[in-house]
Amino acid sequence: QVHLVESGGGSVQAGGSLRLSCAGSGYTRSTYCMGWFRQAPGKEREGVAAIWTGSGSTNYADSVSGRFTISQDNGNNTMSLQMNTLKPEDTAMYYCAADPRRLTCADIRWSQDGNYLHWGQGTQVTVSS
Repeated sequence: QVHLVESGGGSVQAGGSLRLSCAGSGYTRSTYCMGWFRQAPGKEREGVAAIWTGSGSTNYADSVSGRFTISQDNGNNTMSLQMNTLKPEDTAMYYCAADPRRLTCADIRWSQDGNYLHWGQGTQVTVSS
């Protein structure tokens, strides 16, 4: 059973930075589509970024492109999300997700939460103005 645990959330002022981590265990495949999602109160969960661990190719939502960077550390089975120039609208619960199918990381499918098989419990990010 794949187990994902997020960490690194917290409170920061607008313009600040945070680095989220997702520690994984129980992987049964050598490659996964790993994604970060977020959900603000009263809003639907939305895809933030994704990475295919086989090639390192990445995808980003337009709202975070140029500010957030997703990366992987295969040696530690850890995925990270570096978030810079944070805005109040980035405030949300952030979740990491994993799916063993390469197509999950293709075109717009990376941003669709129904395509991911495994989920973490989330970590809260709050950005104040």
